[in-house]
Amino acid sequence: MVNVAPSISGRFPNLGPEILVSAGIMLLDGVGAEVLRIKDGSRLRLHEGRVYVGDIEVAHGTEQTIDSISDLMIEAKSGLSAQLEAFSANTIEFLRHERALIIDRVGVPDIEVPIRGRQVLVVAAGYNHTTDLVALKRFIREYRPVLIGVEAGADALRAAGHRPRLIVGDPYQVETDTLKSADEVVVPAQPDGFAPGLERIQDLGIGAVTFPSVSNPEDLALLLAEAHGAELVITVGFHATLHEFLDRGRSGSNPSTFLTRLRLGSKLVDGHAAAALYRSRVSAGAVSLMVLAALVALVAALLVSPVGGAYGVLVRHHWNDLVSWVTRRG
Repeated sequence: MVNVAPSISGRFPNLGPEILVSAGIMLLDGVGAEVLRIKDGSRLRLHEGRVYVGDIEVAHGTEQTIDSISDLMIEAKSGLSAQLEAFSANTIEFLRHERALIIDRVGVPDIEVPIRGRQVLVVAAGYNHTTDLVALKRFIREYRPVLIGVEAGADALRAAGHRPRLIVGDPYQVETDTLKSADEVVVPAQPDGFAPGLERIQDLGIGAVTFPSVSNPEDLALLLAEAHGAELVITVGFHATLHEFLDRGRSGSNPSTFLTRLRLGSKLVDGHAAAALYRSRVSAGAVSLMVLAALVALVAALLVSPVGGAYGVLVRHHWNDLVSWVTRRG
């Protein structure tokens, strides 16, 4: 494996490089972006940390070993402590600005889309969101949750054959036809009230409300669903793993993501897990219809059967006995 950047950034101890090297897979780190210019299908040769195409050296980096990875992991564990301390400080600072929103729901705008007591599916254009949407197709058809698209996630909903009822995010990140298909658009605004992208909504003549906050659009969509009484909120394309918090430079939105999930608590369910656990319900009406169809088929079979007459005589005989017994008891 040839990696453009270091496999272990030092921000937290990820286990992937150790697994690769332990399995006997060569890992060449930090070769730089030049290696991306190599054409697909080219045959490469790796030797002493250098990458060759034929006899020409095209890149060089650091060949990792078990010992070198162990040293990097020790440094990364120290980095993890620093990251967690910084995360705690950022969370406290975020609460100073958004405490009223997170704790008391102050500032959440009123919307016309009915959410109270219903299940809500919020879709963002994150990792594997298209696959998760396909897996949830039967769930969406059966339960009919309120569909909320976050920026490009709204386009993903429409591409999958669904209509987003509510769109949250910068309108410039959403296709025009998708914007027009929604019932309502919520545009994030800065604390001073300025909402970038609102002019596009006004030009299209679409109804919109603003949501002043420093939180990211994904978290605003979750807060909207929770504040308006959603029974259950299922997310697609959302991730809040340790890797996301500490190794992708998302420090600005991490406190928002962390506190928003605490706000929703047990109402929040990951879409991948929901698809794995989902089992299609069979309604009582469908069961009754199946039983009725079976009875009709049984009667039809008896009528055309040579022994159908004998069964008819037997049924009439038992019926007459039942009537006589009821008459005597009366």
